[in-house]
Amino acid sequence: MTPADFDLMAELLYRRSGLVIGKDKVYLLESRLVPLARKRGLKSLDELIGKVRGKTDEALIRDVVEAMTTNESFFFRDNKPFVTFEKETLPFMLKARAAKKTLRIWSAACSTGQEPYSLSMILKAHAAELQGWRVDIVGTDLSNEVLEKAKAGIYSQFEVQRGLPIQYLMKHFTKTNEVFQISSEIRAMVQYRALNLLESLQALAPMDVVFCRNVLIYFDQATKSKVLEAIARIMPADGVLFLGGAETVVGISNRFKPVPGQRGVYANAA
Repeated sequence: MTPADFDLMAELLYRRSGLVIGKDKVYLLESRLVPLARKRGLKSLDELIGKVRGKTDEALIRDVVEAMTTNESFFFRDNKPFVTFEKETLPFMLKARAAKKTLRIWSAACSTGQEPYSLSMILKAHAAELQGWRVDIVGTDLSNEVLEKAKAGIYSQFEVQRGLPIQYLMKHFTKTNEVFQISSEIRAMVQYRALNLLESLQALAPMDVVFCRNVLIYFDQATKSKVLEAIARIMPADGVLFLGGAETVVGISNRFKPVPGQRGVYANAA
């Protein structure tokens, strides 16, 4: 890949998704785009880049962006945020929303669905407390391909072994041959839709709890600020935001403030 080719692809990814990719990530571009070129019946990566440069194949350009923005996910990733959600956030919301009995949760950049399904299983365990409530869980991602996998809820043994407690595996999954499918009841708790975080988020409003974890690390400062501002606008004053362990709002946005004693958890500063 020539420097000019790299610059073209890097600019495309930034413009379409906000993803910042450094010159040390040439290998990443090649490892993800060579298989895409084969899938599209192209002879080489050079041919794929040529078509992108020609700007005549919008479907291919979308596929390139999706291939580069698809990130790894697994159940109960890092665990602590899910413990905090169950032990701190959920009890708070049960009290704060007692009159309306509605709770809306957004899993941003949900990839293949492990995060929203992890939240669904927690909420299912508290079904008695939530009886009579309307609980909406929305999972969004830029990639239609990963959203289709999320909707199907089918995972390999490797995927269910990464972070999923055995009691949840036994209770909510059915094994067929070498794969596991999460129950239709848990799948029905999540609504999936395609969404680009750089576009308007108003269609999601309002959202009481937002999980936007391990997403901002791929953006530059200006894009991080823009995304956080947009999230704040769709959250009520007592909304709660979960970021990844390596992410922060400090020095980026004044729309959120850290929740004392809870790493990666932020309250709306409105």
